[in-house]
Amino acid sequence: MASSSSHTSVHENIYADLYKPAVITAASFTVVALILSLFLILRHLRSYNKPSEQIWVVAVVFMVPVYATDSMISLLNPKLSLACDILRSCYEAFALYSFGSYLVACLGGERRVVELLENQSGKLLNKASVEGEDENCRKPHWSLRNFFRRPIIIGKNLLTIVKFGLVQYMILKTVCAFLALVLEIFGVYGDGEFKFHYGYPYITIVLNFSQMWALYCLVQFYNVTHERLQPIRPLAKFISFKAIVFATWWQGVGIALLCYFGVLPNQEKLQTGLQDFLICIEMAIAAVAHVFVFSAEPYHYIPSSSGYEKITTTETTSEEVVKLEEGDSTQAVVDTKETQVEAPGTSVTESVQDIVFEGGHHVVKDVVLTINQAIGPVEKGVTKGVTKIQETFHQRSDEQDDKSEVSVEESIEVTLSDEETHLGR
Repeated sequence: MASSSSHTSVHENIYADLYKPAVITAASFTVVALILSLFLILRHLRSYNKPSEQIWVVAVVFMVPVYATDSMISLLNPKLSLACDILRSCYEAFALYSFGSYLVACLGGERRVVELLENQSGKLLNKASVEGEDENCRKPHWSLRNFFRRPIIIGKNLLTIVKFGLVQYMILKTVCAFLALVLEIFGVYGDGEFKFHYGYPYITIVLNFSQMWALYCLVQFYNVTHERLQPIRPLAKFISFKAIVFATWWQGVGIALLCYFGVLPNQEKLQTGLQDFLICIEMAIAAVAHVFVFSAEPYHYIPSSSGYEKITTTETTSEEVVKLEEGDSTQAVVDTKETQVEAPGTSVTESVQDIVFEGGHHVVKDVVLTINQAIGPVEKGVTKGVTKIQETFHQRSDEQDDKSEVSVEESIEVTLSDEETHLGR
């Protein structure tokens, strides 16, 4: 008992010594993350010339201020750590959905994506038909096997699977976050405790599989469409976003495991504090990356056919070797001109309203669609089961009716035969 109390006091002293420097450091990185991210968001709102894409860019970039602010508040007041973690978890799921929607928007919207996937699938199937492959390879099967091995072959169904994968994570993450709050109120959540009588390990397992499936769906979608996405440098965007979602999640699980096995002091305050401190630092790094990866520069200019008057002309001069005649090469100066139309600034208020209302409408529509897709097979199964039960019941009732009719006929025959015997006597 004395040894345990001495260890606890030592850990408390270590935490007290490190707390103030950690808070100052985390606050500095949080300020950097907020300034860079909010400045980038403001630039997008002022150049809100392509709403179909920028609505999701702003949602993804806003993930950094949410994470940094939540972690800083949790570090300052550990009692609010669970509430901050719930908000952070819900927005993480929404940001993952937003990133998938951004990729779809960059490809021209869902209708264009469906056409693209169908064309790619058709070309592959025609190639398989020409090369005389197996008949099963020439049909666009909707199956998990094809999704894992050859996602391009399932055509437009790939978009349905990807959307379902992203939305299911958004729903499960939100539900599990509030379930954790309820379990914590009743004292059975056990944050960071890998014990069977606590809810933490079960929620962690469910969210782990859900997140892995959502990220894998994004990877498969990227593998099929990466050539069409080259103008937006998709790999840099994918890595920067995935690093935030994936690293922060596994970082929390890793810290919990280290505390559980005694590598770090098994104290909830130290565990959550370390996670919050690291996230504050990581968000500053992510904010710097976002400035370059999700730059607002491409949205400052619009096609010259749009009719705006602010035109920017860039002249470049270069020396090139030009062949005038065979055997004769002359060094000539070539002037090139690029004409770009600078778009007028947009209202920040109107941009925010469009993001909130249009984005909210899009999310609600996809959530309802996903729930219907999940409930559909269940309803079909229940309907099929009820129909089978009714058919079985009717079949048995018909058999009983047939048996009763046979027994009545037999009894009538027996009665008639008895009467004939009696009359014969």
